[in-house]
Amino acid sequence: MNNELIIKSKIDNVYFVENFIDELAIEQSIATELYGNILISTIEAVTNAIVHGNKSDPEKQVRIKVFRDKHILQITVSDEGPGFDIDKIPDPTKPELIEQPDGRGIFLMRNLTDDLKFDKNGAEVTLIFNI
Repeated sequence: MNNELIIKSKIDNVYFVENFIDELAIEQSIATELYGNILISTIEAVTNAIVHGNKSDPEKQVRIKVFRDKHILQITVSDEGPGFDIDKIPDPTKPELIEQPDGRGIFLMRNLTDDLKFDKNGAEVTLIFNI
């Protein structure tokens, strides 16, 4: 399996990410109970990169890189956008925000990964899974 996937910033290209994660799961013998967390987290990160980072500009790219060592799987998703201030993302679990869509993707990623890191002013997110 290739450890990197580059896609144009079109939401239809999320399909390629799903295939990429499926291949990763097979090649790396990812446990079934972890597969869903990896798939959902990665799709959320890529969707955010396409829609928010690259503003759905098909001339811009999203890069997905995978690194694995003995006990850790890292998936890094980066876009060509200016980034964002992670501290300004609202908490979607607050009662007054429960109907708002903002912050749900990051909330999911935080709850489905073992660690989550933002770099390059938020234009790069690393999803970390203990395997």
